[in-house]
Amino acid sequence: MPELPEVETTCRGIAPHLQNQIITAVQIRQPQLRWPVTATLAENLMGQQINAVTRRAKYLLITTNNGTLIIHLGMSGSLRIVDLNWPVGKHDHLDIIIDNGKILRYNDPRRFGSVLWTAEPIATHPLLKDLGPEPLSNDFSADNLYRLSKNRKVPVKSFIMNSHIVVGVGNIYANEALFMAGLLPSRQAGKIALVRYEVLVNCIREILEKAIKQGGTTLRDFVNETGKPGYFQQQLKVYGRHGQPCLNCGQPLDEIRLANRSTVFCRLCQR
Repeated sequence: MPELPEVETTCRGIAPHLQNQIITAVQIRQPQLRWPVTATLAENLMGQQINAVTRRAKYLLITTNNGTLIIHLGMSGSLRIVDLNWPVGKHDHLDIIIDNGKILRYNDPRRFGSVLWTAEPIATHPLLKDLGPEPLSNDFSADNLYRLSKNRKVPVKSFIMNSHIVVGVGNIYANEALFMAGLLPSRQAGKIALVRYEVLVNCIREILEKAIKQGGTTLRDFVNETGKPGYFQQQLKVYGRHGQPCLNCGQPLDEIRLANRSTVFCRLCQR
């Protein structure tokens, strides 16, 4: 599933092509995604100028004067900028045609993403209103993380993957950040000292920033706006390396399931 770095990579890639452009047409080939594509989408978007392309958590937001288009890439979705005559593929479900001769094309083999429209203030939308802070913003702090962890018995990995606590720390990056911070993923969130949360916050930021710089991680489906994969998987130190030597100490890495997610760690380096 595309996580925050992949969505941020997509956002940064498509924004220069869309900013201040006029939408001239919308073509919906397959409306049945995770939720049905908003029935009035074409009517709402036609003739509108794109004022901004931003990201909130794993949602891409395309803002016009009429309202906001909310796109989630689901398990296998991607957005690409293509020319008007670019051939349509089997899983190309939706096109937004703009007046610079380009198309924003949504592709989703598993159809678990979503394309929704709202005319209401975006911060009040049910999908976004209860989300935690962005991990690369000043609102994400060790003090806040420590305060929210009080008396929490959940594993710290599940804690930082909770989007009400902080958004965008998906499974891959939670594994990597906890390894960098030297924290055992199964350790109870409420039993971690403030000083260790300070380290963890810095590690989460560093891992996400590195992943964004590398264009995200491609393990199966993800491609950016030009169709290229992300390259951060070449820098993964624990995720997907169960049984291989720890790059710090040489001890074979262990794997457990936490909240039904693969969790790889080093028993010597993480405590």
